[in-house]
Amino acid sequence: MTQTALGGALGLSQSAVSRLEKKGPGPYSTDTLAAAAAHLQIPPATVGLAGSRPTSPRNDGEDVNRRRFIGAAVAAAAPPALASFPETAEASGGQAAALRLSTTAYRRLDSSVPSRDLSEAVQSHLRLIQSVTRAATGEEDRRRLAAVGSEAASFAGWLAWDRADDGSARSWYGAALKAARSAQDPLLGAYQAGSLAQFEAHAGNSVPALNLTRRARRYLGEDGPAVADAWLSAVEALAHAAAGDRRSADTALTAARTSARDLDRHAPPWPWVFTFTPAKVSAARVACGARLGLADWVLAEDTRALATGHEKQRALLLLDIAAGHLAAGRIDAAFALASRALDTGLRYRSGRIVERARTVRRSLATSSPPKAVRDFDEQLHGVYL
Repeated sequence: MTQTALGGALGLSQSAVSRLEKKGPGPYSTDTLAAAAAHLQIPPATVGLAGSRPTSPRNDGEDVNRRRFIGAAVAAAAPPALASFPETAEASGGQAAALRLSTTAYRRLDSSVPSRDLSEAVQSHLRLIQSVTRAATGEEDRRRLAAVGSEAASFAGWLAWDRADDGSARSWYGAALKAARSAQDPLLGAYQAGSLAQFEAHAGNSVPALNLTRRARRYLGEDGPAVADAWLSAVEALAHAAAGDRRSADTALTAARTSARDLDRHAPPWPWVFTFTPAKVSAARVACGARLGLADWVLAEDTRALATGHEKQRALLLLDIAAGHLAAGRIDAAFALASRALDTGLRYRSGRIVERARTVRRSLATSSPPKAVRDFDEQLHGVYL
């Protein structure tokens, strides 16, 4: 990460970050140190700050306690960073930056907190963004806040998708795309069109997914960043796989791999917050192979190298690999993996993981299932998310 990028996240100039790096073991502002640690996802204790990361309450029935926990966790992540913004910052610009940092804090919680617990807090956050946007007076301020609202709405869509609430997910992604247009930011518009395309591709809706990727490429024009091209090619591959078109999926994966080859050396531009590495292309090939029923696509990859991201993402990858084992006739191996993934889905109450597990189960039709399948059926029995 460049000094300019870190400074932008913390509300500091590049030269201020440079001075911090040269300080060595000297005294620091604890607010600035906490903000940097939160943004870089470094445990506070590692940089000499008191406190540790909170953990989610175990009592699923105490909704009020969950909301208090989420609010406290976001408060722990966001205010130190907000305190580091210069007091002379223009008011609406400071508001937009503060609201974006809160969205980032909620995103971090997604790896450790069930989406069902986060959704209410994120929707309250969205209402706050809308309220601040209505009160903004300048056109530039409104565009800046619309971009923040677009990012938050996209995250709300992601949470609805994880809950397997596809109708709400589609609505939130559509709202994110509309807000991106209001922000008059072609790069953000491309990202949100691609996000909705990715959702539709995973849902098996190949035609709208391909139409949306074409729209995203129109937003980008000829000078779009390479990370966008690699990512959109992977989304196109999945859309072709959903349509059963192996040849087009393979062509799109080849394009994604070519674009991704040198990307891991470059920080992606906002709103992309990840580098699209060749490993992600391989994971996309596994997902395509699972949907096409091609065991050689799924099982030829080094699946250990693909196990990136947080637990929910790894669980979805395991279910794709399980589908590959089923296609190869390895029933016991398939359901051993599917059972592990389902454990994760139940722990995080992820409707998306549970529904994907049910899809894997439906792909095996037999009147006398072996023990591994009967055990899996028992695990699924009575699950209502």
